[in-house]
Amino acid sequence: MTQSIQAIRGMRDLLPEQTPLWQHLESVVRGELNVYGYQEIRLPIVEKTELFRRSIGEVTDIVEKEMYTFDDRNGDSLTLRPEGTAGCVRAAIERGLLNQSLRLWYQGPMYRHERPQKGRYREFFQIGLETFGFEGPDIDAEIILLTRAIWRRLGLEAHLELQINSLGTAAERAEYRQALVAYLRAHGDQLDEDSRRRLGSNPLRILDSKNPAMAEMLAEAPRLADFLGADSRAHFDGLTAHLDRSGLSYVVNPRLVRGLDYYSKTVFEWVTTDLGSQGTVCAGGRYDGLVEHLGGRSTPAVGCALGLDRLVLLLETLQLAPQNSGPSVYLVLGGEAAQAQGVALAERIRSDCPGLRVLTHCGGGSFKSQFKKADRSGADYAVILGDQEVAESTVVVKPLRSDGEQAGMPQSALAEFFQQELFGRDQP
Repeated sequence: MTQSIQAIRGMRDLLPEQTPLWQHLESVVRGELNVYGYQEIRLPIVEKTELFRRSIGEVTDIVEKEMYTFDDRNGDSLTLRPEGTAGCVRAAIERGLLNQSLRLWYQGPMYRHERPQKGRYREFFQIGLETFGFEGPDIDAEIILLTRAIWRRLGLEAHLELQINSLGTAAERAEYRQALVAYLRAHGDQLDEDSRRRLGSNPLRILDSKNPAMAEMLAEAPRLADFLGADSRAHFDGLTAHLDRSGLSYVVNPRLVRGLDYYSKTVFEWVTTDLGSQGTVCAGGRYDGLVEHLGGRSTPAVGCALGLDRLVLLLETLQLAPQNSGPSVYLVLGGEAAQAQGVALAERIRSDCPGLRVLTHCGGGSFKSQFKKADRSGADYAVILGDQEVAESTVVVKPLRSDGEQAGMPQSALAEFFQQELFGRDQP
């Protein structure tokens, strides 16, 4: 027997019973993005490898160890996108979009060759927001408040904490890096293997270590806030003032550095304690130098990404998933004449009652077997059409989720019946 082919490790199928929650989450996010005036852009999944090397940074874990990179038939090095910002910046430069201020969003899969675990996959899904042309902290605040609006719509606000920090400018970080490296070298005997590896390449990431044995030593490390210049301080103070006026509580986390080289000034994360170690569900910040670094003109920019996989997991954990959106009506057909008329009747019901979810039984079978399928479908009502009903242009309507009586009625009365019973309003 031929061995069956299975999904790649760290990548998975989202089955029909799972997708309604994903659709609900995506619909809520899209709705809030529309309210705030963000426009969708659709981007390639595959980009030139050089794009990520130049934007994310050669010495980051993503570029060094996690990217899915391959040579195509022309010998070009291509990479499945590990994040969305670089591709969005590339598109904005290439398509000449940066002659105006922009609020953009995109959605889709990202790819990183990490160790799979609950809440962390090699193929994962994000909705990203990117803004260009806004210098002040007001846009930083807007993005954060937009995400809060999403949490409110989803019922998650009480379960998420906002953490913020400022990374300052590249020059301020360089000065801070020297002081941090000197401090860490002086405490080299307390560094774990991963931190010793990062010491010469990306020492700021050591601050984000989850190793409890290093916690006390890192708590005494130099603070980036002490190296910020007047402009960086004023920007961060402006951000916190906007958040304070909007009644949004937050925690200033001096160890929040993010893992990508392009960030500057504002960085933030929304975190939860309900998902164990995979607690970050949304993260982002400002990247004012990235557009110029990738060949465009100097353009202030700020954005964030929502991790859909973890948000779905959080909604499931907190039992905040909406009820399964099965059909409202299951059309049961008995007899040859009924089966011949069933599809046309279902179309007429859908046309007369827009938004009504109608599932037509196909493939024949006894009344008993059809009613079992109707019950398993989750439908509120069964509409029964037999040969006698075909002859009389009637149907029988049977409630499946209540103790109501089944009733016969003309087919022409179905729309009015369902408008009243399911939508609670008169037919328009």
